[in-house]
Parts: sequence; structure tokens; C-alpha cells
Amino acid sequence: MKNRRDTFKAGMGASFLSLMLILGGCGSNAAEVATTPASTTDSNTPAASTTEESAAPAEKLKVETSFYPMYEFARNVGGDLADVELLVPAGTEPHDWEPTPQDIVKIEEADLLVYNGAGMESWVDQVLDASANGDLLAVEASKGIDIMEGSEEEGHDRGHDEAAEEGHDHDHDAAAEEDHDHDHGEAATEEHDHDHEEAGHTHSHDHGGLDPHVWLSPALAIEEVRGIEQAFAEKDPSNAAQYKSNADAYVAKLEALNTEFKDGLSGTKRTDFITQHAAFGYLAREYDLTQVPIAGLSPEQEPSAQEMAEIVEFAKEHDVKTIFFETLVSSKVAEAIASEIGAKTAVLNPLEGLTDEEIAAGEDYLSIMRANLAALQAALNE
Repeated sequence: MKNRRDTFKAGMGASFLSLMLILGGCGSNAAEVATTPASTTDSNTPAASTTEESAAPAEKLKVETSFYPMYEFARNVGGDLADVELLVPAGTEPHDWEPTPQDIVKIEEADLLVYNGAGMESWVDQVLDASANGDLLAVEASKGIDIMEGSEEEGHDRGHDEAAEEGHDHDHDAAAEEDHDHDHGEAATEEHDHDHEEAGHTHSHDHGGLDPHVWLSPALAIEEVRGIEQAFAEKDPSNAAQYKSNADAYVAKLEALNTEFKDGLSGTKRTDFITQHAAFGYLAREYDLTQVPIAGLSPEQEPSAQEMAEIVEFAKEHDVKTIFFETLVSSKVAEAIASEIGAKTAVLNPLEGLTDEEIAAGEDYLSIMRANLAALQAALNE
């Protein structure tokens, strides 16, 4: 991973030299809101008057988002006032994704870049540090949220009940927060002190020992939406009231979802669940559950034979009947454990991206989270 990141850094520098020569010749900052009148008008709209005020329709905000939950949240906040694009393609696991030169151009031309932070997007600091777009507003959606510590070995240091519970004692000290340095100043635009290449943080996916999966708690998703709303209003203050209205409407849906989770997961027969990787710590903390991950924060990490034996032992001792896997990575480890103990497998979706099939079926954050709730209810009441 280290060598690949070094190669990425070197390539990034070369790409930006070329890109800046191209973009520099455009004569204006790419991130400023354009004032050029639209070339066409809706046939259902009244004919424009000849006054200067009506001759130049307001330009939409151009928003780039890192991966699916950020896209969904930003799209609901922006509504008709923003063109929101998703950088990570459908069906792509985002932990290892890195932007192409074409993606970098998109970011350079954007008004806002919305990303999760907490180490999820290992590429973002390099892109922002090299950016020549002084007007780009970088929005770290997890800013201000109590970020949990995690490790690639989290799934294997369980010691059964006690260790599993301790693994979710998330009242971390201030030092853990300071290491991540969430206080980036004005709208996360000044400093991006997330260089996780220090000794001890060179593991795959480069989360820097932090758990970035905050969006899987509906309560924390609300906080991310509110942060995105504030950034939209800062960039486009004339439409702040509409962004607030849009956010209010979506937050109401998230609040209803949160209530469904609270009601649906209270009083279950069991509180521990085995999942493919350690993506559900925030959800477990919010609803008093215990996540027992097969792997750590890396979804593609495979356990050793000893670690597999520990999971099998835990599952047998606790009469686990369902092993959860996810959609964007191989399910073979989960299936092997389920076969060993005579359990079944089921999907618990970390919502790191939608598949083409999910998009075609009209799935979204709310529908998939409700499917996750139903899956957990079934497994925890077996």
C-alpha cells in the first residue's frame, strides 16, 4: 500500500503540472459560480423579459462528492439548486479508489467537494494540497463527530463477551480526537492534517486507526447532513433558506429511520452479530449492540487460520445462526464460517456504494438501511 501511495503521489504531482497549464489558460477561476446566461430555456417557462435581471438565470452550484452516502446527502440538501456528481463509480469499493486525472479536473472545476473524512478518502489531502482552485470549498462531513478508534486487527482481538464489549466502549479521550484534528478552521478549507503515513499507520486503506463509517448510524447521518447544509449556505448564502428547507425535509426522514432502528432493535434476544468487516461500530454503539467483525476496517482483509478458528468458536459458543456479508467484496470467508457452524449468510450492507442492480431497482440510503434493519432484527431474534 505504501509503495502504491508513493507512486500515486508522484503521479499526482505530474498530473497537476499538466492540468494547471490547461486550466490556467481558461482565463478565470474554475470554481467561481458562472454568470453566463443559459443557452436554452424551458418551453413551459414564461418568455424572459429584456431586463438585465431576468436575462441571466442563476447558475447551479457544481458539487463533487466522494462516494455514495456523501452523494445522497448532498443531493438531498442541494435539490434543484445544485448539480451533484459522484466520483466513485457504481459497484466500486471506495476504500482503495483513487481519482483519475479526469476526476481531478472535475474537482478543480467544482464549487464544493463533499467527502466523509476520518481517513475514508485516503487521496483527499493530496488532491486538496495540490489544488490551484482557491475558491473550492472542501466539506468534511464527519467534522465535529466523535470519531471512534479502530484497527485492522479489531475483528480478531475479541476475547469473546468482555473484549467485544470493550471494543465498543467509544468514550475516547481527547488525544484520539486531536490526532485526527477535526478542527480544520473555516469549512475545512485551510488545513488538511490527515497525513496518515506516520509509523504504525501504513496498513491497507490507510484509515490511520480511525473508524470512518459514521454514516451507518442514522443519528450521525443527520449530523453529516447538517454539516453539508451549512457548507452549501456558506457557498451560496442567497439560497441558504432553501438549503435549510431541503435539509429539514431529509432530516425528518432520517429521524423517522432512527426511531425505527431504536424500536426495532430494542429487546432483541441477542445483541451480538458477526459481520464481514468492522463497518458497523457506530450503528452498534447507537443501538446497544455488539459488532463482532471477521476482519478489521479493511473489507478485503482475510483472517488467518487461527482467527477463523476464533470466530468459529465464538459463533458456536454464542449459538450464532447468521453470518453477515456485504455486496461489494467477496463473501467467501463469511460463507466458509457459516458452512463450518451450520449457519446461514445474509447481507448487511455498509452502503459504501450501490451496485448497478440496486440503482436499477431504485434503491437509496433509506431503503437499504431499512433492509439492514430487517436483517438485523431477523438475526438477533433467532
